[in-house]
Amino acid sequence: MEYVLLNNGIKMPVLGYGVYQVSNEECERCVLDAISVGYRSIDTAQAYGNEEAVGNAINAAAKKYGVSREELFITTKVWISNGGYEKAKISLKESLRKLQTEYVDLVLIHQPFNDYYGTYRAMEEAYKEGFIRAIGVSNFYPDRLVDLCRFVEVKPAVNQVETHVFQQQEKAHEYMLKYGVQHESWGSFAEGRKDFFTNPVLMEIGKKYGKSVAQTALRFLIQSDVVVIPKSIHIERMVQNMDVFDFVLSDGDMTAIRALDEKESLFFSHYDPATVEMLTGLHR
Repeated sequence: MEYVLLNNGIKMPVLGYGVYQVSNEECERCVLDAISVGYRSIDTAQAYGNEEAVGNAINAAAKKYGVSREELFITTKVWISNGGYEKAKISLKESLRKLQTEYVDLVLIHQPFNDYYGTYRAMEEAYKEGFIRAIGVSNFYPDRLVDLCRFVEVKPAVNQVETHVFQQQEKAHEYMLKYGVQHESWGSFAEGRKDFFTNPVLMEIGKKYGKSVAQTALRFLIQSDVVVIPKSIHIERMVQNMDVFDFVLSDGDMTAIRALDEKESLFFSHYDPATVEMLTGLHR
């Protein structure tokens, strides 16, 4: 495994396992499978409804595979309905209880809505108390990220945003670099949209290295200094997604994949009022 060094000196694996849209019933088995094949970074969220399953898997991994809590990097996120200082404080303790751990490695604000400054103050406090090792944000566009970075005590360590070959976030990446924030991807495979897995450019490049489209896409992001957390419920694909450290894409291949960038979301825009109404109406 390769690692990035966050702005507070904490090491984070460049490749982790995401549990978005994995049911609570199935999640424990999936996380245990992921840990068994070598994943050490697990990404969940309050809104996913599976923090308890992740906690169960963490405990089971220690007994079954001898993988201690200290070897794992656990991320969770504070949902919009838990926004604001007081609610966020309560929800952070609740996440700890569900995850059955004394600390979380990384906590992110899930969306830039509600009183996210109050949420961030609660996270800063928890960080100073030591039960969160790093704090950051998710889905913060460059304007919101710059605003936050300029007015907080503890700079965000990570910004997790939609990032894949069709939406490479070049401008956002520049600002993350400028403010010392690690770029992390969600939706690395664009959830299969735009015929992702049969894209001719990715297929042709992958063929040269004996790699799949998924492996080629992950390698592109990693070489672009982006942390990735691909999801799969199948252990065979978990293994394949991990197998991206034995090849390096050439400059020409990187350029060809960069040309796929359409610079637009395939999912939603936070500048769309209907999207904001939908997201802020979800109570998890």
